Amino acid sequence: MHGVRQTALAIGFAGLVACAGDGTGPGNQNGPGNGPPTLSGDVQPILTASCAFSGCHGGASPAQGMSLVAGQTFANTVNVPANELASMDRIEPNQPDQSYLVRKIEGTQAAAGGSGARMPLGGAALSQSDIDTIRGWITAGALNN
Repeated sequence: MHGVRQTALAIGFAGLVACAGDGTGPGNQNGPGNGPPTLSGDVQPILTASCAFSGCHGGASPAQGMSLVAGQTFANTVNVPANELASMDRIEPNQPDQSYLVRKIEGTQAAAGGSGARMPLGGAALSQSDIDTIRGWITAGALNN
């Protein structure tokens, strides 16, 4: 009987571990129970690594006049009309599918009436996890947090 109970406990524990995950699924890099992604903690590191450097969306003359440097991203994107498609904001809070920045990183800007290439230009596409994080931040209201 002792061996049966040990086996049952081991199986139960293995099941818990297998289902636990690490809490960093798409759209929530903060972990379980910590709320939606934030600009400063989740989105900005993605933009800094992939977009916010000289010759792109950083430096003295950022492309499209859109600086994605920390401290400037919010003011340059949220509720700001996109240069390539003035009828669409770069970031439309709560609406990632109506946000031109999302269209650009997904490569679907032409379907919305936009132009140009998928971003980051000349670099590797963002991972689906990174895109999901940006979409999650926008869905949660695109707060300056």
